[in-house]
Amino acid sequence: LAARTPPSAGVQAKIHELTRKALPLTLAGGAAVTGLSLLRGTPIREAVSGGVAVAVAAVPEGLPLVATVAQLSAARRLSRRGVLVRTPRTLEALGRMDTVCFDKTGTLTENRLHLVRVGEADGTVRTLKDTAADDTARTLRVAARACPRLNGGSNRPVHATDEAVLDAAGTDPEWEQTEGRPFEAARGYAAAVGTAADATPVLVVKGAPETVLPACPDLPDHASGTAQSLARDGLRVLAVAERPLRAGEEPSAALEEPLGELEFTGLLALADVPRETSTDLVRGLREAGVRPVMLTGDHPQTARAIAAELGWPEDTTVVTGDELASADRSVRSRMLRDAGVVARVAPEQKLQVVEALRDAGRVVGMVGDGANDAAAIRAADIGVGIQARGSAAARNAADLVLTDEDLSVLIEAVTEGRSLWHSVTDAIAILIGGNAGEIGFGILGTLLAGRAPLSTRQMLLVNLFTDLFPAMAVAVTPKEEPGGANGGDTEGATPGTEPLGNDLLGAPLMRQIRHRALTTCLGATLAWLAGRFTPGTARRSTTMALCGVVGTQLAQTLADRRHSPLVRTTALGSAAALVVLVQIPGASHFFGCTPLGPVAWAGVTAAIALAVAGQRTLPDLERTVQRLMRPRPRASAEPRPA
Repeated sequence: LAARTPPSAGVQAKIHELTRKALPLTLAGGAAVTGLSLLRGTPIREAVSGGVAVAVAAVPEGLPLVATVAQLSAARRLSRRGVLVRTPRTLEALGRMDTVCFDKTGTLTENRLHLVRVGEADGTVRTLKDTAADDTARTLRVAARACPRLNGGSNRPVHATDEAVLDAAGTDPEWEQTEGRPFEAARGYAAAVGTAADATPVLVVKGAPETVLPACPDLPDHASGTAQSLARDGLRVLAVAERPLRAGEEPSAALEEPLGELEFTGLLALADVPRETSTDLVRGLREAGVRPVMLTGDHPQTARAIAAELGWPEDTTVVTGDELASADRSVRSRMLRDAGVVARVAPEQKLQVVEALRDAGRVVGMVGDGANDAAAIRAADIGVGIQARGSAAARNAADLVLTDEDLSVLIEAVTEGRSLWHSVTDAIAILIGGNAGEIGFGILGTLLAGRAPLSTRQMLLVNLFTDLFPAMAVAVTPKEEPGGANGGDTEGATPGTEPLGNDLLGAPLMRQIRHRALTTCLGATLAWLAGRFTPGTARRSTTMALCGVVGTQLAQTLADRRHSPLVRTTALGSAAALVVLVQIPGASHFFGCTPLGPVAWAGVTAAIALAVAGQRTLPDLERTVQRLMRPRPRASAEPRPA
């Protein structure tokens, strides 16, 4: 029934969008360097070479790899917690997921129905211990006879409700079933035809009260009220009725249209045991900003009572399958936008619920274990199957498969998805922000000196030391503390605990990129100027600029993720490798560099320290500039008194 539609605002989509935006800037940066060089009288070969160097620096070639590595790393961490990831590319949807649908039976509850109350025809409601009364025993007996025996006459029940009724009623040696119809959500009842001790053919029916009770012409006045009262107690209510077959009426004909001229027998109330972890699961998801939605075939009042028991608010909005069926797709989206429970939902309507929520702009997860959940699981942004008790169809349609009975691991999965977004965001800021800073330095250096400060080989070296290992380390490491290298630049709660929006890679990322670019450009420029204004060759100042570019970016990354051993190792290791490469004469000359002395290294270190320290003031500086640029309201021009 369902065709998978990939999330439209995921990491890969954002990366493609950023790449498209970066390409014109790359070309513009290279063209600016070439043009400025030509204006300063630089030979065309050297001018073009400088422009190519800047263009090479600007290409964010590591973006797709960073996203892929981050997703695989998150999948590996989740596998240790009992979450098997079948589709890693959908992990990022966990970070944006704001709605998760649960099939109630077997997922939030244990699917162990048991009979707790029996309502007699005269309105008396008894507990199961009091079933010795004739009317109560009759209601149970008729309900048991309405449980169809399929599979070649086997007594094996085909539905959890049938199993609970048969367990309570026991065997009925007098009953011989001729033909039966099992329960289906679309029908709302189960029916059977058979004969008892007197050999009179009888049609017996049990099903939803709103389906069976209208078929009873002599219905007692109390029947509907009693059914609603039981439903408000969170019990699954069945109405039971029967009638003898008319003369010459065939069993198959009676079962074709069984809802008519029935004699009301009584009501059954069954309870499904909630799982111990369901309440904590619902509460944890709500605290994380994810709205849980319960899908159930129960009566609306029953569904509301069970939802309240599991942790939903008492005033949660309840929508029924009939209401969905009578509405078009756009109306369904409005109905379900804020709904917490969908009651009397047929299996095929679960798919409609997921699609309508997605149409409403929600990022939807679907958790189920039955074969009739498979279509909805597949259609969701993130589908979750359950290995321990789920069907093969549900597992095969799922993106995540839970290996344990405890579903509270979903809260950890949501946290992991949000951490993935933060890690990828920081890695993208490293790649694009650093490259943007390199472009800025290239243009500024060309404007001051008439040629690009760094050659193509040196730009490739910069990308090797700053883009490859540090960015990868950030991408695979969950961010554990709020804030970032920008000194409070990333505001909010600890990553993984706050709900995300589709614009996470929008304004916050642009701010990170802007600050990192300015800091990188400042550090490189200061190091380069320190080399030009101290005794030495042009190659020495270029080498100092190279060390300033790399060192400033590594220092920013280290400050942002200083608590991560992997990031510390890669950042310090890249810095050490750069120092070794610069100080070895052969390798240094190959990249157009020269070994540096103590004074030069001191100048580079001071430039990096000043740039990183200055980065702390950028948020305050931006706020001050925005406040000064904000238009002031004009004072009302009032005539002065004479």
